[in-house]
Amino acid sequence: MTIDEIQNQIIGEFEIFDDWMDRYSLLIDLGKDLAPLPETEKTPQNLIEGCQSRVWLSARYENGRILFQAESDALLVKGIVALLIRIFSGQSPDDIINADLRFVEAIGLSSHLSPTRSNGLLAMIRQMKYYAMAFKAKEK
Repeated sequence: MTIDEIQNQIIGEFEIFDDWMDRYSLLIDLGKDLAPLPETEKTPQNLIEGCQSRVWLSARYENGRILFQAESDALLVKGIVALLIRIFSGQSPDDIINADLRFVEAIGLSSHLSPTRSNGLLAMIRQMKYYAMAFKAKEK
């Protein structure tokens, strides 16, 4: 699936709920379903700067695609990173670099996160795009 197709799915899943408490619950459930990050990946190098909570993100490059894994010590943030992994994992570096993440606005996430959580979301996206740029540079 393309990044846009995945975003459309996510938007559809969140549109079911009118109440933001239900949307928060969905995010928390998504976080609970996220596969745990191996302890060996919970290193200072994988810790994302700029997040209020601790978030570890690792990436590997296989067959022209980037595969992400992540974990957070906060359930809501773990749900947010689960969405980002769903969107970006398995995509090419170019697709990740050029992605327009419209789902953040479309599901109302940008207006319902605290400023520190919004900064953390931007830091997670930025780090995923940095990985994509690094892997793209290695391709050459």
